[in-house]
Amino acid sequence: MITALLAFTPIFFAGILLVGFRIAAKYAMPIVLIITAIIAYFYWGMSGSRILASTIQGLVLTAGIIWIIFGAIMLLNTLKYSGAILTIRKGFSGLSSDRRIQVILIAWLFGCFIEGASGFGTPAAVAAPLMVAVGFPALAAVVFGMMIQSTPVSFGAVGTPMIVGVQGGLDKAFLSEQLIEKGLEWETFFRIIVSEVALIHCVCGTFMPLLLIMVMTRFFGKNKSWTEGLSIFPFAIFAALSFTIPYVLAGFLLGPEFPSLIGGLIGLTIVTTAIKYNFLIPKDIWDFAPSSEWPLSWIGNIQTSLDSGMETKRIGSIMAWSPYVMLAILLVISRTVEPLTTFLKSINIQFINIFEEEKINASFQILYLPGGILITICILTFFLHRMRFSEVSKALKDSTVSIIGASFVLIFTVPLVRIMINSGINSNEIVSMPIAMAQGMASLMGQIYPLFAPVVGALGAFLAGSNTVSNLMLSQFQYETAILLELSGALMVAAQSVGAAAGNMIAIHNVVAASATVGLLGREGITIRITIIPTLYYLFFAGIITFLLINFIEIKDPLLVVN
Repeated sequence: MITALLAFTPIFFAGILLVGFRIAAKYAMPIVLIITAIIAYFYWGMSGSRILASTIQGLVLTAGIIWIIFGAIMLLNTLKYSGAILTIRKGFSGLSSDRRIQVILIAWLFGCFIEGASGFGTPAAVAAPLMVAVGFPALAAVVFGMMIQSTPVSFGAVGTPMIVGVQGGLDKAFLSEQLIEKGLEWETFFRIIVSEVALIHCVCGTFMPLLLIMVMTRFFGKNKSWTEGLSIFPFAIFAALSFTIPYVLAGFLLGPEFPSLIGGLIGLTIVTTAIKYNFLIPKDIWDFAPSSEWPLSWIGNIQTSLDSGMETKRIGSIMAWSPYVMLAILLVISRTVEPLTTFLKSINIQFINIFEEEKINASFQILYLPGGILITICILTFFLHRMRFSEVSKALKDSTVSIIGASFVLIFTVPLVRIMINSGINSNEIVSMPIAMAQGMASLMGQIYPLFAPVVGALGAFLAGSNTVSNLMLSQFQYETAILLELSGALMVAAQSVGAAAGNMIAIHNVVAASATVGLLGREGITIRITIIPTLYYLFFAGIITFLLINFIEIKDPLLVVN
C-alpha cells in the first residue's frame, strides 16, 4: 500500500499545488517533476541516467505536441487576419433569431468544428465572443462555450489528445511486444481505443444540444424553467445526430484526426441547410429577457460586435471556409494514400535507447504529425486569401506568444509522465508507478471500477486543464488497472479519454481563458457551478456505458485473448 501511495504522490501534489494553493501550472509542474524524480531515484531505485533519458524522451514528445498546437493556433490566427473568421461569424448571425437555434449552431456545431481543427480551448474563445456579439449575455456565452468542451475534445486539434496524449501516456514499446506475440500490431490496438472513444462520446453527445437548451432556459430564461424551451426537442436531436453520426463513422473508419473535424463540417452543412428550409424548426421563438433586466453578474466589461476586431477585408463564404475544407481533405489523403503516407512518415527524427537505456525511444515525424499538415494549409491560405506580409506577421506573432505559455507547462509535464512509465526497470525490483497505482485501485474498488474510470480522467483534466495532459498522466494507470481486474484495457483507456474530455467543462484554466474573451474575469466560480451539471451528466452516462460494455456486451481486450 505504501508503494501505491508513493506512486500517486506526483498526481496528489499536482492537485494540492494547482487547486489547494492555486499555484499556476507553469510553477507547479516543475515542482511536481522534481518530486517525481526524487521518488523514482530514492524509493524505486531508478538510475540517474534512466531518469535523465526519460526526461529527454518526454522533451521529444513535447516537441511533437507543441508542433501540433502551434499549427492549430496558427491556422486560426491566419483566418482571423485574412478576414475569414469575420465572414464565418456574420454568416451565423442572419440564419435565425431563435436563441435556441443560435446556441446549437454557434456553440454546438461551430464550436465542435473549431475544436476538431484547433483544440486547446479555442472553441470557447472563438464562440463566446460571437454569441455575445449576436445578443447573448456574457455569462451565458462562457457557459455554453465551456459545455461544448466535451464531445469533440477527445479528437480536438486533429486528434492530439489521442495521437499524443494516449499514445504518449501508454508504454507503447512494451505493449507492442505483447501485441506482436498475439499476431497484432500497435495500430490495430490503437484503432480499437479510438473506436471505443468515438462510440461512448456518440451516445453521450447526442443529448448535449438538448442539455444546452435546458441549461439556457433554466439559468438564463425569464421563467427559470428546465422545460420551457423543449418544443425544439426534435431539432436539437436532429442537430446532435448531424454531428455524432459522421463523428462516430469517422472514428471507426478513418482515425483520431477526423471525428470532430468531419463531424462538425458535415453537421454545419446539414443543419444550416435544414434551417433555411425550416426543417423541424419550432413555431415559437425563444429569447432572453431585455438586456436592461439582466443581473450584473451576466454582463462582461468588454463590448463585442460583429464588425469589431482586426479584420477589415471582405472574404466570401466559400473562400472563408476553404482552408478548413482543404485541411479535412489533405488529412484524409495523408492518412489513406499509401505513397504519400510512406513519404510523410519517412521524414522522422528518431532517438533509440537514449543514453543506452533499454526501451527508451522517441521520434518526431515533422511532416506526418498534424502540425505539418496545418502549417501547409496556412501557407496555402496566405496565397488563397491574398494576405499581406503584415497580416502574416501578426498571425505568426500571436501564435508564437500563445504557444510559449502552453509549451512551458508541457516541458515539465510530459517528462514526469515518462519517468513514471519507465520506472519499472529499477534496482529495487518494484513494479512501475502506474502499475503500483493500478494495484492499489484494483484492490480498493474491484469490478465496479469501470463506473469510475471516466471520473479519474475528468479529475486529471480538471487539475491540468487539458485532455491531452490528463491522458498522458493517467492512460497507463487506467490500462494497468483494467489488466489486473482482467477487463479490457483498451476500453478503460477509452473511458479515461472520454472522462478527460468531460472534465474540460470545469477545467479552471479553460474557464479563465473563455471568461477573459468577454470580460468576465473573477466570476469563474459562477460558470463552474453551472457547468458542473453537464459534467456530472457526462461522467455518469460514460461510466454506465463503460460498465455495460464490459459486463453485458463483454468487450474483450486483444491482449487478454488466449491464442
